[in-house]
Amino acid sequence: MPRYRLTLEYDGGPYNGFQAQADQPTVQGSLEHAVTAFCGETVRVHAAGRTDTGVHATGQVAHIDLAKDWPAETVRNALNAHLRGEPIVVLEAEVAVGDWHARFSATERRYRYRILNRPSPPALDQGRVWHVKAPLDAGAMHAAAQVLVGHHDFTTFRDVACQAKTPVKTLDVASVARVGCEVVLVFEARSFLHRQVRSMTGSIAEVGLGRWTADDLKAALEARDRTACGQVAPADGLYLTGVSY
Repeated sequence: MPRYRLTLEYDGGPYNGFQAQADQPTVQGSLEHAVTAFCGETVRVHAAGRTDTGVHATGQVAHIDLAKDWPAETVRNALNAHLRGEPIVVLEAEVAVGDWHARFSATERRYRYRILNRPSPPALDQGRVWHVKAPLDAGAMHAAAQVLVGHHDFTTFRDVACQAKTPVKTLDVASVARVGCEVVLVFEARSFLHRQVRSMTGSIAEVGLGRWTADDLKAALEARDRTACGQVAPADGLYLTGVSY
């Protein structure tokens, strides 16, 4: 039974997250329906990350197991044909080797968060950025974000509904840079807690707005207390941009 590795791009706005749910539109559900329409098989799509409601992806990775040995290009083209009209695209499809697994074989996940930082709201990027009117100090945000890098207990930045066995994670990269009217945050780690990126982003933004200092961010981390978290950034600006194996 061949396993196919899929690289996906999608707009998470119309979906109630990635994971399939009864009577709710989800990315996983749409993909599974497309597979059935293509080859008649009922399969489970396994993804590297279960993105939340409204979260987007430019480099999500998933896999499916099919009974028939199809050319990878046929799988990609057929799924895209049956996804027409939905904001989900299979960018690449290839045959996986050995026991490779989209989720369990991943060694790093990369997220990008886009903040539109100008007085005027977005026209073309509505639903794809977090609009913050007040000026943000991207340099201060980047400097403060470095206190989060490393091996820590991230309870403060963990959603209360998180099902991870431990709040301890290793954050490899936390960078902030201004690109024109946008402030872009990049996070890299082997894995993340539920809503960790959005929670960290909202707290780092408090520094950019001048309401927090780097010491305040460090104190919030060390509190290991969800109530110490700053605002939680909305899903609109968050993208899963890549997965390494």
